[in-house]
Amino acid sequence: MQGLFGAYRVILAPMAGVSDIAFRAVCREQGADLTFTEMVSAKGLSYANEKTRHLLDLADGEVRVGVQLFGHEPQTMASQAAWIEQELGDALAYIDINMGCPARKIVSKGDGSALMKDPALAASIVASVKNATTCKVTAKFRRGWSVGSETAPEFAKRLEQAGADAVTVHGRFAEQLYRGSADWDVIARVKQAVSIPVVGNGDIRSGAAALDMHKRTGCDAVMIARGAQGNPWIFSQAKAALDGMPEPSAPTVRDRIAMARRHALLLQEREGRNIVRMRKHAMWYVAGLPGASKARGLFNYCETFEDFERVFKMLEDAKPGQI
Repeated sequence: MQGLFGAYRVILAPMAGVSDIAFRAVCREQGADLTFTEMVSAKGLSYANEKTRHLLDLADGEVRVGVQLFGHEPQTMASQAAWIEQELGDALAYIDINMGCPARKIVSKGDGSALMKDPALAASIVASVKNATTCKVTAKFRRGWSVGSETAPEFAKRLEQAGADAVTVHGRFAEQLYRGSADWDVIARVKQAVSIPVVGNGDIRSGAAALDMHKRTGCDAVMIARGAQGNPWIFSQAKAALDGMPEPSAPTVRDRIAMARRHALLLQEREGRNIVRMRKHAMWYVAGLPGASKARGLFNYCETFEDFERVFKMLEDAKPGQI
């Protein structure tokens, strides 16, 4: 399998509130070829918003990262993309333009997947960002806006003509949000429609699924989002499957708790009391484990690493049927 730009085959998707420094670290350790920051608002950057700029912080030793930018004003997108390229330098793998997020607070402002309703504006944004930067510029979008109205192949061609170096396709319509199943066949149709690399995204929850997507669509790389939540091992599993090797064994209960503990420590070291964002990650790590229901209730009250550690220890020490 030829990777995106010859280097990236298995990619962690940008996820708001999820793909922070700590999560990117554990995903890289488990085999992700490239990780993305949380999606970044071009408008927020233009206002020099410190909270927005903080999303671009890199961890010590983080040598390469992708940045996804969202907005709908070509000039603002271009100027902020140029600023990101200047700030990150060689650490910037490429800039991706968000044309796929279906969240109401995003699309109500004309951002994210709302751009699929205006292909001319979407193409103008790509052209503007491309002209303002020297890095690779890509775009991530969905099957289409309205359920039953597939526009992705033609949309991809418009973006290619505007200068996009690659595209990522999620197999749901924007109106579906995350309901139902992703249609991988649309990824194949986009791949046939353009000559630039195509990344497949949607419903990859195992190494076998990553291989199946590649075989069915011919995509140049796979991007994993929700399938990595609480499961960074999916990256090593996907790479093994794509290489025709046996997948590593699934993590044991102790493996999952140990990874949750390491993730919490990384967050504490970097964020201090912002470790409360570990609550959702902890719930994902322990989903399906004995005692997970009780643990989820306790995680909701955790405010320090020591709080999380008490719950992790409870899960480690529990005998079957005890919790």
